[in-house]
Amino acid sequence: MKRIILPTDFSKNAFNAIAYALQLFEEETCTFYLVHTYTPAVYQAEYILHSPAQIGLGDMYQSQSMELLEELKEQLTGRYPNPNHTLVPHTAFNTVVDEIRDMAESEKAELIVMGTQGATGAQEILFGTHTVHVLKQVHCPVIVVPSGYDYEKPVEILFPTDFEVDYGELPMQPLFDIAGRHGSSLEVMYVSTGYDLSKAQGRNREKLEAMLADTEHVFHDLPNQEIITAINTFQQSDPVNFLVMVRNKHTFLERLFIEPVVKKIAFHVTIPFMVIPG
Repeated sequence: MKRIILPTDFSKNAFNAIAYALQLFEEETCTFYLVHTYTPAVYQAEYILHSPAQIGLGDMYQSQSMELLEELKEQLTGRYPNPNHTLVPHTAFNTVVDEIRDMAESEKAELIVMGTQGATGAQEILFGTHTVHVLKQVHCPVIVVPSGYDYEKPVEILFPTDFEVDYGELPMQPLFDIAGRHGSSLEVMYVSTGYDLSKAQGRNREKLEAMLADTEHVFHDLPNQEIITAINTFQQSDPVNFLVMVRNKHTFLERLFIEPVVKKIAFHVTIPFMVIPG
């Protein structure tokens, strides 16, 4: 049984990401954790001061949160009925990032699916603050779903990589499961730097190819260019509906995360995006 965390702030963006997850894993037995956190600023301050006036306020926020989660659960089960799926509402007085990280460890979650948190409604992947911190701190794959994305089966998956990591040490199984379940083709894209692969890169490429033995796949070698340019160019000529990248110290993705303007940066793609921790 898969264990998947679905954060929600009860926005359309969050609902859309949850709906995507329910459809993506329609044929699999899953436990989905509907996670909402509450950290009202007034309560935080008064709580620290142990103000008698605030006694019971935490219970009120908890009750409101749980009521909304139960309503969301009812709405989802009505729209996406599935005997293979169990929806578990979960609320906590915590920051959303800390709660997701803790739950991912305690529940041994295989995956997190969340909206972009970009708060703009733009039809592209925007890295909001919560999204960035989840991607940096959680040690399991995360799928980020663009706002307003209408579900499509991920039959064409683009996987840009630099062959700098040992894929046998990464949590790749969720990707392989998705590809296998949907009969997907994995388009492995390497952007050349103008030099031949190092011995380590060559070994990693061979290992990845062996791991993909049961998955339809094609390796693409592209000339030297910015990775985002390569992704967008590939998407225009060979449309895909799912993007995957490894977040490790060598990748463009990791460099994005240390930029102070990260929340302003957009991937100009309109498809769900899986990040695998490296």
